[in-house]
Amino acid sequence: MHHAQPIRAANSRICPMRTSKITRKTAETDISVEINIDGTGVYDNQTGVGFFDHMLDQLARHSLIDMTVRATGDLHIDDHHTVEDVGIALGQALVEALGDKRGINRYGDCHLAMDDAQVRCALDLSGRPYLICNLELPTAKIGTFDTELVREFFQAISTHGGITLHIDRLHGFNSHHIAEAAFKSVARALRVAVETDPRKADAIPSTKGAL
Repeated sequence: MHHAQPIRAANSRICPMRTSKITRKTAETDISVEINIDGTGVYDNQTGVGFFDHMLDQLARHSLIDMTVRATGDLHIDDHHTVEDVGIALGQALVEALGDKRGINRYGDCHLAMDDAQVRCALDLSGRPYLICNLELPTAKIGTFDTELVREFFQAISTHGGITLHIDRLHGFNSHHIAEAAFKSVARALRVAVETDPRKADAIPSTKGAL
């Protein structure tokens, strides 16, 4: 983990930027993920999977987490390993960048509307991975992208990011809109959860004293 220029928190303490860089290399994929939680949503994501890049861009833009992702994988087989392994690396990067989670809101939620689709996300940066994902995408593919990989990504980021993550489709009949609304709602909920609470900037947000 490396630290960029310090920023001034709401309680006027000087805090280091919450950043992380993760590399993950397997026989199937070669992934690098770099994030800055205290960013402005700048992104540069290149995975070789066009629709997935578009979703990662939404995740960065709406969470305000700066994100650079590079991935090469066995796309000649399918997109599964690439999407899942990026989710694993992003989850690990979040854990590293958040550190002991001192001062964060911890919880976040968002109802997000996109045309016909409305998706609700509620999450807890609890350290206890648990995924509820009720999106029920009506088609098997969005272009060439397998829609079942939306869940695979959220499972990976939940498991390796220690996130209790609930995502529910309330309305929607267009798979692209439902998937995009899901990524945006998760991003907006994450934005709230990682923000520092100025009233409790020095405290771990748990009665246990640790997360």
